Amino acid sequence: MKNPLFITPSDARYGFSLTGAGQLVADPDKAEEALLKVLADPDGKVAVIDERLLAGIAEERLRELEKRWHGVLVVLPAPTEAGAEAAEDYALRLIRRAIGYHVRLQT
Repeated sequence: MKNPLFITPSDARYGFSLTGAGQLVADPDKAEEALLKVLADPDGKVAVIDERLLAGIAEERLRELEKRWHGVLVVLPAPTEAGAEAAEDYALRLIRRAIGYHVRLQT
């Protein structure tokens, strides 16, 4: 895999494959299995997983997999109707992960 590979739920089945990007479709309970398949590819450089699939993977396990892999793992924020709220939640998780501390942002 030389191009980014996207792991998405079934409702996004045609989104990335229509652009020519690689795409695997997985259910949340099979997300870790799909991620392991992508990370096992020695040519893999970038893997993108839909945030909705992370419910099937413990956060500690995700960090462990990310540390062991030579490429870049990106979490694609889930689409929502209240997009600003979801984007803030994702940003807070990234900050907490980077600095190891929960930060409360107020606007």
